[in-house]
Amino acid sequence: MGTKKDSGMPQEMTRIISLCRRRGFIFQSSEIYGGLESCYDYGPLGVELKNNVKRFWWKEMVQMHENIVGLDAAILMHPKVWEASGHVQHFTDPLVDCKICKHRFRADYIENGVCPDCGGELTEVRQFNLMFKTQMGAVTDEAYEVYLRPETAQGIYVNFLNVVNTSRQKPPFGIAQIGKAFRNEITPRNFTFRTREFEQAEMQFFVKPGTDKEWFEYWKQKRMDWYLKLGIRPEKLFFHQHGQEELAHYALDAFDIEYEFAFGRKELEGIHNRSDFDLTQHQDYSKKNLTYFDDQTRERYLPYIIETSAGVDRTVLTILMDAYEEQPLENDMRTVLHLSPIVAPIKAAIFPLVKRDGMPEIAHKITADLRKRFMVFYDEGGAVGRRYRRQDEAGTPFCITVDSQTIEDNTVTIRDRDSMTQVRVNAENVATWLDEQVNI
Repeated sequence: MGTKKDSGMPQEMTRIISLCRRRGFIFQSSEIYGGLESCYDYGPLGVELKNNVKRFWWKEMVQMHENIVGLDAAILMHPKVWEASGHVQHFTDPLVDCKICKHRFRADYIENGVCPDCGGELTEVRQFNLMFKTQMGAVTDEAYEVYLRPETAQGIYVNFLNVVNTSRQKPPFGIAQIGKAFRNEITPRNFTFRTREFEQAEMQFFVKPGTDKEWFEYWKQKRMDWYLKLGIRPEKLFFHQHGQEELAHYALDAFDIEYEFAFGRKELEGIHNRSDFDLTQHQDYSKKNLTYFDDQTRERYLPYIIETSAGVDRTVLTILMDAYEEQPLENDMRTVLHLSPIVAPIKAAIFPLVKRDGMPEIAHKITADLRKRFMVFYDEGGAVGRRYRRQDEAGTPFCITVDSQTIEDNTVTIRDRDSMTQVRVNAENVATWLDEQVNI
């Protein structure tokens, strides 16, 4: 059940994986049992980073918009949902098995027609549905098949009327959701970039037909701007427009926001003009009228949908890779994560310079005060330089040191992670100072 190592893994990926394991960002799932392939657990720093990404997305996509509301739909849905959406018929990958070693591969990844692991003969290509099946019902004979959702979008579509009727929204308006999805990928790869269990942050924006192109352009730029706000280097981000051969059957237009990873330029997020396909399908299959009635114009229509669909796990991986740097310092090497203060797991670390003269007591008091508003960390172990290095690897933007001058004038030293410069701030003003730095 353990993971197979990616052949030819770029050195940058090896370093990130090592850092994630060493500092508690990401662990292999069920590691003590040998691991479960392509499933990962987020450790103490990782869960904070991931939650901060989700909070920032929610603030940008829901909190800051009067016409976007939230939803948390169930993972298990009526099987008819996936027939209507096309997932039962179309959500497949071409699959081959090796007759010798029994390993399984996507046929479109095989170049020479032989097993890349052992060179053995491969089976004929067959289509493999990527949805995970399970059974619902207490008695096996009476149970029926349901699926773990392969995407979060369908939960939004089937709740379209519920949201319209309860939130008094009218087009143009959006419904946003963050949630888990599951795909039985044949060849998951590249650490947390492609996994079988993952988290999506999606917003479906419902618009009047005829206005869809302008809203598509609006959301395309808004979503690119969001990644720039995360501090991701603009030269690493790209738009990729889907050609006719790439377009999904439901899409009128589609762009991906891509990042230049060490393993190539890959998709972070998709922005799609889905036309009225989804509501039409669910209206036809459910026999429910899903049209929107405009009281002012007296028109009735099925809205078009502009979709923004981001991978939370991919975004976290992107942030880590984009922020990672190794800096030579004299006879040492400094590893630092230049994480934006917006998403950094720990906003500040507090140190007493030494464990005497009342410094630990003052540092503990500052820590307790800051903890009411920020995720902070107290550390009194080892030389202060070593403590700085530990926080640099964790991506902590600021370190606050209580020293002998603190005893004299109640000021503390605050060290900036990126520039390594220091300023002195009155201890009573640290919370206000920190708030100005991290809520940018």
